[in-house]
Amino acid sequence: MTMAAARSSQTLAWGRQHLLLFSMPDFRSPDFLLDHIRHTLAFYAPRNIDPSGGFFHFFRDDGTVYDPRTRHLVSSTRFVFNHANAYRRFGQPADLDAVRHGLAFLERAHALPGGGHAWLLDWHEGRASVLDDTQHCYGLAFVLLAQAHALMAGVHDACEGLERTWALMEQHFWEPQHQLYADEATPGWRVGPYRGQNANMHACEAMMAAFEATGHGRYLERALALAQAVTGRQAALADGLVWEHYRTDWSVDWEFNRGNRSDIFKPWGFQTGHLTEWAKLLLQLERLLAAEGRAPDWIVPRARHFFDTAMARGWDADHGGLVYGFAPDGAVYDGDKYFWVQAESFAAAALLALRTGEDGYWDWYDRIWAYAWEHFVDHRHGAWYRILTPHNLKISDEKSPAGKTDYHTMGACYDVLKALDGAAT
Repeated sequence: MTMAAARSSQTLAWGRQHLLLFSMPDFRSPDFLLDHIRHTLAFYAPRNIDPSGGFFHFFRDDGTVYDPRTRHLVSSTRFVFNHANAYRRFGQPADLDAVRHGLAFLERAHALPGGGHAWLLDWHEGRASVLDDTQHCYGLAFVLLAQAHALMAGVHDACEGLERTWALMEQHFWEPQHQLYADEATPGWRVGPYRGQNANMHACEAMMAAFEATGHGRYLERALALAQAVTGRQAALADGLVWEHYRTDWSVDWEFNRGNRSDIFKPWGFQTGHLTEWAKLLLQLERLLAAEGRAPDWIVPRARHFFDTAMARGWDADHGGLVYGFAPDGAVYDGDKYFWVQAESFAAAALLALRTGEDGYWDWYDRIWAYAWEHFVDHRHGAWYRILTPHNLKISDEKSPAGKTDYHTMGACYDVLKALDGAAT
């Protein structure tokens, strides 16, 4: 490229950026958040409904379904979450129908003979063939989350399933001596040696939802125990931050999956998005505990520490956005930009801003949203692109493969709306 061409290209990029900045919406506005949820949900619904059962899980940028048969437990549950929240917020009967449709698929197609749910299915002509029957605590946490949100949406049949899922997690994965859940097991419930924080983080999220859905104190106590164990005791073993991987005795495994970037549920390194997700969950836990007359003094400082560290180490000062992960020495390990990292981070920023009253957190909220608005949001078709390179280029036209569903992006908007609602009362 010639010098003149380079200057021209740079000028065009600057012009586009300034034009976009002038047209930026008010990201803090409830109306904006609600409109964005609608725009995102419209990418999926109603094309995500498979009349023969469950939901389609694989979508290209334009909404084309590119794999109509493969069904992943995480997507099956997250679509229930999406539609349950949409029904509670917007009151459309189609969303309630989708919740019931999705729960039926979980109970009929994903269910395994010995209890639990298949991780991966082939669904064809109304029949399920199990592709992976590993029992994942991460999967059960999302089953519990889906059932809790379905119950809050008024599907009272979900209560029985919620109790059953709690019992399975309690019987097969809970390790009372560590106050944490083991990670995975064979179909016959033989628990493997790996331990991880990710399943426990989402179990904490699910337990809070189960408490809100049922009012049963055991769920709130379990959420508190998980938060204390992961963000306190375990973080103390890893320089005060949340490491992902552990051995059977919950000692830190610094080597697990090092160099393997294909395992999206067990990534190596400190995860920028998991630090901010924990910051968000801690503040949500504090709100629930405060309503019960309790206010642990460690929650806000810990949430601040996680978020501030994630911004200091994870923000790409050259190209914008938050990187996926960094090494123990603070160097960027995976510089790709993942959609969910940005979403969880703007939600955490808003909750910290409202909790602390510090404008600096609102500045981060606006900065993360502005980056996502420019690079991740598909303004034409809807929803967010999944992964961008360090230079903010798309890596494929697969917008939503198994596991995505934009649960993180819409969920983050709901989290901010709920926090704003709470601050207004």
